[in-house]
Amino acid sequence: MGPTHALSGAAAWIAGSAIIEACGTPVPGAEIAVGAAVCAGAALLPDIDHPSSTVARSFGPVSVALSHGVDAIATVVFNVTRTSIERPRESGHRTLTHTTVFAMGLGGLVGAACSIFGKAAAAVVLFLLLGLALRGLLGGWARRQDWAMTTLVTSGVSLGALVWLPADRTYAVLGVAVTLGAFMHCLGDMITKQGCPLAWPLVHRGKRWWEFALPSAFRIRAGGSFEKNVLLPVLSAVTLAGSMAVTPPAHALVMSLWHAAAA
Repeated sequence: MGPTHALSGAAAWIAGSAIIEACGTPVPGAEIAVGAAVCAGAALLPDIDHPSSTVARSFGPVSVALSHGVDAIATVVFNVTRTSIERPRESGHRTLTHTTVFAMGLGGLVGAACSIFGKAAAAVVLFLLLGLALRGLLGGWARRQDWAMTTLVTSGVSLGALVWLPADRTYAVLGVAVTLGAFMHCLGDMITKQGCPLAWPLVHRGKRWWEFALPSAFRIRAGGSFEKNVLLPVLSAVTLAGSMAVTPPAHALVMSLWHAAAA
């Protein structure tokens, strides 16, 4: 579901920006463009707990090593906090990084860093999450070029951001983009076969890691016909419609994402 996750993040940010502007509050173009890229990447970030995932391969050995570390930490947290009716696990996939605590906590850290360090922190966040977005939206290209090219492209964009982005802003709003993107990932997982333990560490029906999901009759198969023929076109339409209502820099970015996902 890489393209769907990434596009859902971009769609959510663009649609939200369009609604805010429709209510009479202008949203700076730089904030919309960078936020859309960050939100798209953050919508893939929860899968960093899976060492064989697309996300884990985004930056080569470094991101793979990070993924193994996150998986190990998530496994320990699950086993330490599980209730007596939950079986021990040897993998942390779809546990800690698929919770509300993770989404809000990471968003808070990103927001604080951007508030303190301004556009320098924003450029670092863009570098990391744009790499994930490229892996999600341009998976075929990323696989052909390998992680080195992805790193080169994101480095160039991030350096450009240091020049292009206004220096008189804090960019703390990128923390919101990270939280929103992570939530969009969880919502996407909740419509597939396995849900997400959003309520952790609260106990629900005797389980601390209860996986919330749609009723089985409404769940879809990841990579199936519904995702490809219905979900992706709908997300593309929402993203495109939202981009029509926002500023030109964001429109150009969203148009490129839309064409990439449709290719």
